[in-house]
Amino acid sequence: MKIDDWLLEILACPACHAPLREDDPASELVCTNPECGLAYPVRDDIPVLLVDEARRPGQPKASEPEGAGG
Repeated sequence: MKIDDWLLEILACPACHAPLREDDPASELVCTNPECGLAYPVRDDIPVLLVDEARRPGQPKASEPEGAGG
């Protein structure tokens, strides 16, 4: 995962507006607010900051979105 530092500084959680931190092994950006904690996927080095695409804390990570393909 390759997110520039300057970009990470301005990105915020769409749900609660808290800063995000990188989780390289999971290829996610994770909300730093412990009450929120949503994990947003990063696909092809592009953060997908949609609440509907986010993983809730404790929820297993989906390897591929359902319906992917053509």
